[in-house]
Amino acid sequence: MQDLNGKVAVVTGGASGMGRAFADRFAAEGMRIAIADIEEPALDRAVAELEAAGAEVIGVRCDVSDHGSVQDFGVAVQEAFGSAQVLCLNAGVASGGTIAEQSMKSWQWVLGVNLYGIVHGLDVFLPSLIDQDEGHVVMTASIAGHTSFAGLGPYNASKHATVTIAETLSVELAEVESNVGVSCLCPGFVATNIFAAERNRPESLQDASKEPVSAEDQFAHEALLEWMAANALQPAAVADMVHDAILSNTFWIFTDQDHLVQIAERHERIRGRQNPNAKHIRDDFFE
Repeated sequence: MQDLNGKVAVVTGGASGMGRAFADRFAAEGMRIAIADIEEPALDRAVAELEAAGAEVIGVRCDVSDHGSVQDFGVAVQEAFGSAQVLCLNAGVASGGTIAEQSMKSWQWVLGVNLYGIVHGLDVFLPSLIDQDEGHVVMTASIAGHTSFAGLGPYNASKHATVTIAETLSVELAEVESNVGVSCLCPGFVATNIFAAERNRPESLQDASKEPVSAEDQFAHEALLEWMAANALQPAAVADMVHDAILSNTFWIFTDQDHLVQIAERHERIRGRQNPNAKHIRDDFFE
């Protein structure tokens, strides 16, 4: 795609963090914006601020883990703007703890949002992109889609799945010479609320059996949030990368170079048939 002005952008998880930055960046290009988010106050605020800045925008409360909810979002987009040209499947959550500690509800929540949110979004919006033979799909994966940090099993699994879905779709579209592009966004540490996602966990998936957080783990979590706020990449910078990748039809979007070393090390261990190394995501903050 060479010109975004007047086109329609769909952004899930668009009320805060990277999704909100995507919406702002697309609005600056003259796009019409449809944002979906489960957090209604943040959604209302995002729509109001985008409208105040002159954007043409709709906001729809949507649970991306629910296929029917995403279908309803698709209907709202079609009624407001017609078919979309840019699809950013960005909604995401995270749940900490070892795999042995994870409950089925935690697995269902994380995979429901991070994996099935992608699947549902593709099911609803991809056919129209293919039919019009124009558009671009951006899937938000993570550096966790290329590594295996301890303590983030469900999140890691969902992001590895996202990477392979994006790669597979890209190859399949290229095989039929489609003009629909695909990008896989693999952020490192970005200043978002991903590690405070429990605020949006549905009541039906609350984990009543989970052990209370220890003082040590709570301290580490708070330190992580403080580090992210002070040091992590700002979402607006990621939005610029996504914008540029859409225009240049670039598949891989990595937000920093530091984690590429970890990816290379993992691949070397795989080639050498070496056991995985023990590494926790917090190690990167406090080295």
